[in-house]
Amino acid sequence: MSSMKIKKGDMVQIITGKDKGKSGKVIAINHKKGTVYVEGLNMITKHTKPSVSNQAGGIISVEGPIDASNVMYLDGDKVSRIGYVVEVGADGKKTKKRVAKATGKVID
Repeated sequence: MSSMKIKKGDMVQIITGKDKGKSGKVIAINHKKGTVYVEGLNMITKHTKPSVSNQAGGIISVEGPIDASNVMYLDGDKVSRIGYVVEVGADGKKTKKRVAKATGKVID
């Protein structure tokens, strides 16, 4: 599995599936499976037993995993692929920064 370019906290848009065209913030990432969890999207129902935190138990809605290949980084209102640029500082140290390819803006 190649390294994932999406990070927690990024705004992404879903490009395929039942939530196509919707966008949201990445709340979690599973690097081993290559999936992301987007706030309020791909909702699934889960049956839970009563516990200390949830006294009643019952059926709850939670975000389901979305394959990382099915989301694109959202830069403002424009979807973009993510690239990397290496910058060399005055002291000679190299730093790798993420760049939105559509706009050319440095993400972080």
